Amino acid sequence: MPDPIDFYFDFGSPYGYFASLRIDELAAKHGRTVTWHPVLLGAIFKVTGMKPNLEQPLRGEYLTHDVGRIARLTGAPFTFPDSAPANGVAASRAFYWLTDHHPEQAKLVARALFHAHFGEGRDIGPADTVAEVAAKTLGSLGIDRAAVTAAIQDPIVKDRLRSEVDDAVERGVFGSPFFIVDGEPFWGWDRLDMVDRWLATGGW
Repeated sequence: MPDPIDFYFDFGSPYGYFASLRIDELAAKHGRTVTWHPVLLGAIFKVTGMKPNLEQPLRGEYLTHDVGRIARLTGAPFTFPDSAPANGVAASRAFYWLTDHHPEQAKLVARALFHAHFGEGRDIGPADTVAEVAAKTLGSLGIDRAAVTAAIQDPIVKDRLRSEVDDAVERGVFGSPFFIVDGEPFWGWDRLDMVDRWLATGGW
């Protein structure tokens, strides 16, 4: 069985959102699965010296234009959030807690959080919002808002997120989305076609 594709993303990244809509289907076409890894670009930027795109002159203005263009191109639901860039700490902690306890459902919640933020324009930074979205998505499993809220504050879950971010940096991850395919790194939503070809040909 080939190794999974590692998909690194920040919940506040619109390019990560667009990648999340495509990566699993692309991987399945080649008999691969995908391991999702939410990370915190704010922590990674302390290593790279970068700033969020929206805080950079010229680049921020380009991003707001570009993501709308991608949404029109792909037909993805998109509303630019007033809260951008969102703080992804609570969402990422909730994801890793679910990964450890309900791994099959963790991606469902991640997709729901991405949709709430970029599809509906909601601020997913607050823990209450994350808990609400997770409970609504997984209520049939008996996962309620109180359980998710408690998990977000759990020191073990906090340590897990810090460890995931550290591991990402060690693997060379510096942006969102970022894919690692059999050790080969690809950065950016616009590299998905390259990932597709790499998987089809075995590399070049």
